Amino acid sequence: MKIRVDRDLCIGVGNCVAYAPTVFELDAENKAVILDPSSVDDNTLLEAAKTCPESAILVEDDKGNQLYP
Repeated sequence: MKIRVDRDLCIGVGNCVAYAPTVFELDAENKAVILDPSSVDDNTLLEAAKTCPESAILVEDDKGNQLYP
């Protein structure tokens, strides 16, 4: 599973950080950045993406098919 953050959509709420602090942190611009996605299982990555109110976290399978949003 692959994840990425659309920084244009991210508003820095931090739900992703609260849900998966080993995967996400907020940078100096108060935007989410990815740390270590391998530190959690795929279900946790997907659930963390779903906590984003702006759908700024995009999740793809290993073939590049978008799983969320």
